[in-house]
Amino acid sequence: MCRLPVAAGMSETSERGSVRVERGHKRVRTYLNGELVADTIRPLLVWENPHYPAYYIQTADVRARLVPTGETDHSPSRGTAEVLDVVTAAGTAAKAARRYTESPFEQLRDAVRLEWGAMTEWFEEDEPVYTHPRNPYTRVDILASSRHIRVELDGVTVAESRSPRILYETYLPPRYYLPITDVRQDLLRPSDTQTHCPYKGTASYWSVEVNGRTYEDLVWIYRTPLPESQKIAGLACFYNEKVDLYVDGVLQPK
Repeated sequence: MCRLPVAAGMSETSERGSVRVERGHKRVRTYLNGELVADTIRPLLVWENPHYPAYYIQTADVRARLVPTGETDHSPSRGTAEVLDVVTAAGTAAKAARRYTESPFEQLRDAVRLEWGAMTEWFEEDEPVYTHPRNPYTRVDILASSRHIRVELDGVTVAESRSPRILYETYLPPRYYLPITDVRQDLLRPSDTQTHCPYKGTASYWSVEVNGRTYEDLVWIYRTPLPESQKIAGLACFYNEKVDLYVDGVLQPK
């Protein structure tokens, strides 16, 4: 496993198997139905997968009651966890916490993993964060470009632009955000789907109808992105993996 660079003196890091644990420095709070569940200035960032971390919070910084369910959950790298209900005056999140009291990672033994989706709100400092914690090693660059972008679906050109904004995000393929006026709007069909990104905000979607077939949720748009991603506000983006995408006439690999 390749270790990502860490500034000297800024964090404590240990690894075992495919998991990495690092001390974070942001204030992190989470709520359940308006009641504070945890408030910490010493979160642990735990990479359970290579793309983004989970937050583990010291038991002393958890304000909610943690009630044992009698169940356990085993991880080959982190050890056996006690499964807990998270209980506040406003409600209960069933089986929403894990505590690895005998973990081979010493840092985790007095920490609690709260299930992200079971909580109502998460904050880093005073800003809400969605979907998962921000990865301190992920960078998003959005660059204006004059490259010729053409998007084809089932043999039909559905978008063509010479003024894309190209979004480069660590670990991900480039995404090409296009002015809506460069997209065949007559082929777009509104969708109720929304997704959330901790770096970009909330995206809404269109499906695309071509040659009598509807391709679901193929195009997305951030109408009011987070401040760091304002350059893509109001632009449309296609899944590279689901269309034929040409950049300066060259078909891109899927």
